[in-house]
Formats: sequence, C-alpha cells, structure tokens
Amino acid sequence: MTQRDRTLSLLGLAAKAGKIESGELSTEKAVKKGRGRLVIVAEDASDNTKKMFRNMCKYYEVPYVEFGTKEELGHWIGRAYRASICILEEGFAKAVLKKMNLNMEV
Repeated sequence: MTQRDRTLSLLGLAAKAGKIESGELSTEKAVKKGRGRLVIVAEDASDNTKKMFRNMCKYYEVPYVEFGTKEELGHWIGRAYRASICILEEGFAKAVLKKMNLNMEV
C-alpha cells in the first residue's frame, strides 16, 4: 500500500466516523462556522475552486492542501466525485497531514 493510498484510506476512516464534510457547499459552511480543521481540495479541481478555498482558508486560518483527484477523494469517502473535503476533527487532520509528510499547524 502506497503512502497515497494510506492517506486516502485515512480519509475513508474519518468519513465513516462522521468527521468530514464533503462537497463545495458543505466544506465552505464548515470552514465559515469554525468547524474545519483541514481542507483538502482535489488536484484536478478547477482553478476557481482552488483559489476560493485557498483564500477562504487563509482568512479563517484553516490549513489547506491539494491532494488526490476528485474521483479518488469521492471513492475513498464512499461518495461520487468530490472536489473538496473538510476534516472536522483535529486528530484526523493531524494524522492526514502526517501521512502527507506536511508540517502544518492544525
């Protein structure tokens, strides 16, 4: 199992635990309500989507990462294509960042 698969598998675990919001509207709402701990946007999302979430995350001080494809993100959380995912729980957010080898504050 590759590091990428392990990271995606962890997202699936967070989804089963009910600790994520997915889809652009739900992700945006979670960040604006202060519930977001980490936002993940698909690498193949549109430039507008990436820019919107980058700016929003900077403003609300939520870590932002581009990872995976829309198909991968959706598949691993048991949904259709997803351009964005918001992790709601700090432990999962830290674990995902660690799997990605990123040192970011959550």
